[in-house]
Amino acid sequence: MSAVLVVIIGLIGVLLGYIIGKSGGFGKNGLADLVTELDHKKQRINELELELNSFKSKNDSSSHILGFTSNEPIHADFDSELASSVIGKKVEENDLKVIEGIGPKIEELFKSSGIMSWKRLSETSVDRCNEILMKAGDRFAFHNPTTWPRQARLAYEGKWRDLKVWQDSLVGGIE
Repeated sequence: MSAVLVVIIGLIGVLLGYIIGKSGGFGKNGLADLVTELDHKKQRINELELELNSFKSKNDSSSHILGFTSNEPIHADFDSELASSVIGKKVEENDLKVIEGIGPKIEELFKSSGIMSWKRLSETSVDRCNEILMKAGDRFAFHNPTTWPRQARLAYEGKWRDLKVWQDSLVGGIE
């Protein structure tokens, strides 16, 4: 929070310097204009602080753009027809290849490491995913699994439309 205050004070200083330079000094009208401009800037700072507090409260409640929370995932009964129609290919329950960035070889690596389901992958840290890839050698080490657990959670929760929209914005599983 102190960093935000330093930035705000710095911005006020820059604005005052700009306004003073623009007005040519502290003449009679220049000072009145400066006070008016300062009042406007203070009002804008208050608006920005309210917006910042709003973002902080959303972050504190663990919300995410796709509805992720720190709560336990809520399992939805698997509906193969729905999943397949939304994803655009045949989807079987716990098929890790549904995750953007995971192909047959990586699925095999994860399953041999005990990650057999979307739920298990959703509970796996990105660091653990990287560890599995690194141990498999250079061929796999360059993959970036940062989104894989979150994608797996959406699959586990049956949120196929959310998953598809998000995957369409990913490039090789990367945001």
